[in-house]
Amino acid sequence: MRESCGLFGIFSPKPDLNIARTVYYGLIALQHRGQESAGIAVTDGEKIKYHKGLGLVNDVFDEEVLGELSGRAAIGHVRYSTTGSNVFENAQPIVVACQRGTLAVAHNGNIINTCELRKQLESKGSSFRSTTDSEIVALLLIERGPDVLHACLDAMHSLQGAYCLLVMDQQRLIAIRDPLGFRPLCMGRLDDCVVFASETVALDAVGAEFVRNIEPGEIVMVSGSGVESYRVSSSKNAFCVFEFVYFARPDSVLENVSVYSARERAGRLLALEQPADADLVVGVPDSGTVAAIGYSNQSGIPYGMGLIKNKYIGRTFIQPSQKLRNLGVRLKLNALGELVKGKSIVLVDDSIVRGTTMGQIVKMLRSAGARSIHVRIASPPIRYGCYFGVDTSDRRELIAAILEEKKIEQLIGADSLGYLSLEGLVNAVGLPSDRLCLACFNGAYPLEVPSICTKYLFEKE
Repeated sequence: MRESCGLFGIFSPKPDLNIARTVYYGLIALQHRGQESAGIAVTDGEKIKYHKGLGLVNDVFDEEVLGELSGRAAIGHVRYSTTGSNVFENAQPIVVACQRGTLAVAHNGNIINTCELRKQLESKGSSFRSTTDSEIVALLLIERGPDVLHACLDAMHSLQGAYCLLVMDQQRLIAIRDPLGFRPLCMGRLDDCVVFASETVALDAVGAEFVRNIEPGEIVMVSGSGVESYRVSSSKNAFCVFEFVYFARPDSVLENVSVYSARERAGRLLALEQPADADLVVGVPDSGTVAAIGYSNQSGIPYGMGLIKNKYIGRTFIQPSQKLRNLGVRLKLNALGELVKGKSIVLVDDSIVRGTTMGQIVKMLRSAGARSIHVRIASPPIRYGCYFGVDTSDRRELIAAILEEKKIEQLIGADSLGYLSLEGLVNAVGLPSDRLCLACFNGAYPLEVPSICTKYLFEKE
């Protein structure tokens, strides 16, 4: 499972030499949401400067670069690609010039009517430098007129899909959340500055105070005149439940719900729904750790660190030779033999997507001497692709879409396999089911999905 992107923005009433450093720290806190590229754009009130590149935040920025990015407002972005390849041209923020000046746009989510919008823009003379849906958003804002606020309001009636946006011109910073509220976006205060972030953990990282969530269908504009809010009507909400299952950091609060508490409750309910006779509960780090603690707390089976994660292996490490390629999981995880040897293990993870990684982990624990392994998953089987900001649009790659649970159990080599029910997951999160997008589990998409909607839709052959 791959992450969504991460957004961070700040508006200061006066010039701030350290404004880019504040965004930098915010992006570091959001690094888990995207590790492919990073960027920051800054305005000093007259012009927009920016720097972006491929890699982690620390790879892209150094002290010299940050020192050149001073101003009054700034937006930053960390990316995992859901539309378009991981190339420099697709890194964000997207910065475009127009008659009224320059516009910088950072986007988290996935627009599903991109083909229609791109054709419309091309027919009016627009040309594209990237293969992302985010550039379509930026050019759509330019095409909609000279006033950026009204352009944003107008564009929201054309855009379909998931989008949290930070839009910045020379004088203003605008935060936008789509009418269904698929992805999280919150607002905070740092002294006399207004701050926006994908997760509250980024506010914590820079010492900002949480003010409130940006509501679905809301546009918040910050300028020298203060903070203004505008709303586009929304008949329903569809917050992505996988933000609680996997994407968000456990120390974040989303929709006024603690992510840690939701995952711990999911583990407790998993223990009630899918009990196992075992000696030790082991979580797959880091995504399954909190649910494993909840499973242990409910079942009374001791929790132990049976798997140790190499913290220095990210998602973009140098691929080993073909001979070592199958050992990729061992580069990231290692079984603690002295703890698991001779024991019956409950192995807890957040989800199973393709099954290959879980199969390798089960094999690793057996090699370390585990007597039996009971896999428990703190979410239901993923049977449907996501088209709203997660890289799982192809159902053919989802193991639960093509195999029954008993076959999956055999494929991964587990002694037993059990999933949390959909009702259990919703109860663990604590939000009404009609406020959540559960489509990856039940196929009930909140928007009609186009027949052609792939990650590489605009890539040249």
